[in-house]
Amino acid sequence: MEDVNQTTKNRMVLLLIGGIPVILVLVATWLWYFVARGDLDLVGMLGTANRGSLVQPPRQLNEQGLKDGGGLDLIYTELEPRWAMLVPGAAAGCDQSCEQSLYVTRQIHVALGKEFNRLRRLYVSAAPVGSIELAVEQLSDQRPAPDSFSAYLKQEHRGLKALTLDQGAFPQLFPEHEADPSTWYLVDPAGWIMMSNNSEIPYKDVIADLTFLLKKSSG
Repeated sequence: MEDVNQTTKNRMVLLLIGGIPVILVLVATWLWYFVARGDLDLVGMLGTANRGSLVQPPRQLNEQGLKDGGGLDLIYTELEPRWAMLVPGAAAGCDQSCEQSLYVTRQIHVALGKEFNRLRRLYVSAAPVGSIELAVEQLSDQRPAPDSFSAYLKQEHRGLKALTLDQGAFPQLFPEHEADPSTWYLVDPAGWIMMSNNSEIPYKDVIADLTFLLKKSSG
């Protein structure tokens, strides 16, 4: 009888251990459902040292019909999981605010040092790169601008991923950018737009936010 009881206990322990991952997934899904709906301020409950502005509720980049540089449909969550700095771009051209945002995000990326590979940079516009005009004569570091936007990205922003998105999705995904063209965003590894930054937020404060997020996340 004692052997039977011990066997039953062992089976219960194994079932409990095996069920823990499933329980964690269900709890995480439940929490994120209410965070995304805006019913639960999880960040406010846990506390944060952010300098940028939290996007509440977060917006899902993956649901908006992204396309890659070749015009093919892109599922964001199929990319290698990384945090991302996303700069929205106008279809008409990349003006001073756009160029400044690209410059700043590149400098921040480099400044992260050993964490560099845990982050990517995105440029999202309604038009392919080849049809976008670089509407500045001088770059943010005081050097002459290249002849085209394509040449600018190739020379100054190696590794940046340029994506396209239907123009109608921009007001829904990037309302802060519609109000202030200097706005750019932080996107989590699952494709949620989590935080906005603009030209008023000091460079060092953005680095502090990113360092905090990378430290607290496993993505």
